[in-house]
Amino acid sequence: MDKNKIIIFDTTLRDGEQSPGASMNTDEKIHLALQLEKLGVDVIEAGFAAASPGDFDAIEKIAGAVSKARVCSLARALEKDIKAAGEAIKGAKLRRIHTFIATSALHMEKKLRMTPGQVLEQARQSVRLARSLCADVEFSPEDGYRSDPDFLCRVIEAAIAEGARTINVPDTVGYAIPELFGQFIRNLRERVPNSDQAIWSVHCHNDLGMAVANSLAGVKIGGARQVECTINGLGERAGNCALEEVVMAVKTRRDYFGLDVAIDTRQIVPASRMVSQTTGFAVQPNKAVVGANAFAHASGIHQDGVLKARDTYEIMRAEDVGWTANKIVLGKLSGRNAFKQRLDELGVHFGSESDINVAFSKFKELADRKSEIFDEDILALVSDESVTPGKEAYGLVSLAQRSETGERPSASIVFTENGQERRASAEGNGPVDATFKAIESQVGSGAELLLFSINAITSGSTESQGEVTVRLQHAGRVVNGVGADPDIVIAAAKAYLSALSRLRGKSEKVKAQDWI
Repeated sequence: MDKNKIIIFDTTLRDGEQSPGASMNTDEKIHLALQLEKLGVDVIEAGFAAASPGDFDAIEKIAGAVSKARVCSLARALEKDIKAAGEAIKGAKLRRIHTFIATSALHMEKKLRMTPGQVLEQARQSVRLARSLCADVEFSPEDGYRSDPDFLCRVIEAAIAEGARTINVPDTVGYAIPELFGQFIRNLRERVPNSDQAIWSVHCHNDLGMAVANSLAGVKIGGARQVECTINGLGERAGNCALEEVVMAVKTRRDYFGLDVAIDTRQIVPASRMVSQTTGFAVQPNKAVVGANAFAHASGIHQDGVLKARDTYEIMRAEDVGWTANKIVLGKLSGRNAFKQRLDELGVHFGSESDINVAFSKFKELADRKSEIFDEDILALVSDESVTPGKEAYGLVSLAQRSETGERPSASIVFTENGQERRASAEGNGPVDATFKAIESQVGSGAELLLFSINAITSGSTESQGEVTVRLQHAGRVVNGVGADPDIVIAAAKAYLSALSRLRGKSEKVKAQDWI
């Protein structure tokens, strides 16, 4: 291994998906995996094979679709989990099994109900089994940062002795402080006798807003050479270490870190957009690197400085991370080949030519309604569940709504439920409320609406498509639905039906607290 390189381990498809409502279907995961490969990540943690049949299927298909990045599956330190992981990734050109067990006193006593001796032995046996199935094994002591250092050293030493060649130390609950975390990693590396036989990795959560800082301290002070991260910092609770921030920090401050990453930074913004539009989790405008305001200047002093010399107020170039003029010369007269080429440039891939034809048909419909087509419009279009209606339980056919001053708004909708048309009408406090009530009058899901948000996909025009995110909760499950359309009420209907489809079709997974 090149000691001057940081391995980028992306876990958007696994840990990122643990965000309530951020679940992705198999096709969405494959599209994102291909974009991650285009981005240049070294390892893609594609999921948790034992979590559900859906996760297993997604990992297996990603393993077959990706050729340059290493495909990894997470597994608890259990025989069935490890065997499932090995089976799911066996078709990958490059593969890894990532197994873990909790090592903190709190987790061992309260969650695992195991003694330290039992945990040590299970860690040893699990790595041994994983190593028999895959040459590349990663081991993580869950809640490692809050573990007793003496015991942690014993577990890590045993894992390395059994064949683990990557040791990942998680700050599972985001408790760490940068300097202390860096020293913690360094001390472990110095105390474990066989530490030089493994690459050390860090996996930090953002509960105190320091996931990126802690990860970089683990690299600079601790000597770690792998960082586990997600696009947009996606993840449960406050999220994970943000890939784009780590990468650009190392790139921008090469004078300090003296390290590099094998990332095509021009693909950062396209990857960020894809994750945002797939999950429905909007990127905050002031988000570093990928936020809409990251390279915007409102102050007159700043504007004057940038006009005179760009580097007065910009430490990196917008173009280097993928911020470019996004208007494309596509319209109602554009042909299928031009559309297909642009999809390739955006990192969007379909499984069949018929799927491309469906998407192209939707594109032509949009072009008849909207004179200018932007990259964001296309990404929203292809992520719209209406592109592949056969895979969804519910789909919009038509919608009519009426709003008039002094009158109660009403909506009449036609939608499909497993291919069968349903018709409904209802009144509400507004056109969106009326639309949702009309749908529920037929579906009767009993779901609670947790979130309704609207974002303009493109700016500067009243022709912009509206992107609506709907978050529903039912029986302890939380799902997101996303819909896009120039008509915001239609977008809302699409989003609601998409969320209902996810509620209906989502497979049960193992408990989230069992994951790092």
